[in-house]
Amino acid sequence: MARVLSVSGSPSATSRTARLLRHLDHRLTAQGHEVVPLDVRTLPAEALLAADVRHPAITEATALFARADGVVIGTPVYKAAYSGLLKALLDLLPQYALAGKTVLPLATGGTTAHVLAIDYALRPVLSSMGAAHIVPGWFTLDRDITVADDGTLTVAPGSAEALAEVTDRFSLALGGRPALLAATG
Repeated sequence: MARVLSVSGSPSATSRTARLLRHLDHRLTAQGHEVVPLDVRTLPAEALLAADVRHPAITEATALFARADGVVIGTPVYKAAYSGLLKALLDLLPQYALAGKTVLPLATGGTTAHVLAIDYALRPVLSSMGAAHIVPGWFTLDRDITVADDGTLTVAPGSAEALAEVTDRFSLALGGRPALLAATG
């Protein structure tokens, strides 16, 4: 199956966005994909801020993008746009780092006022980076994502169904088997 790079652009160590992505990573793995997580916040800030494309961590992140067949990009929405941390990384990647790749954009935020951030802020950047296919993404309200004390993630039923659907479409675009997973639970 496909190799998927799952990128969290959240700067928070307790990020709902990152937890949601890791939840979806399990679904993609169950569908036969190899999933590689990347939390941008773990990259050295000095390398990101200085645009040091030769820093070993940035070189490795760039290589992860190059090896991926598909990329899931998740970001919290701040001021109607994707995170500055995610922008810092995307700016360091080669111009066509997403060429030939299928991309699933996801966003989280506190209000539906930011729902269009995927289409008006993130999608144009992904397209300019040469993505072959950007599947329909999904915006999830923060209140629909609950993390228990033990770290267990719960997504509100309506959002969970929508996320499963967009994830399955992404998997299908990569040659996955979402219908089999849906039939077996």
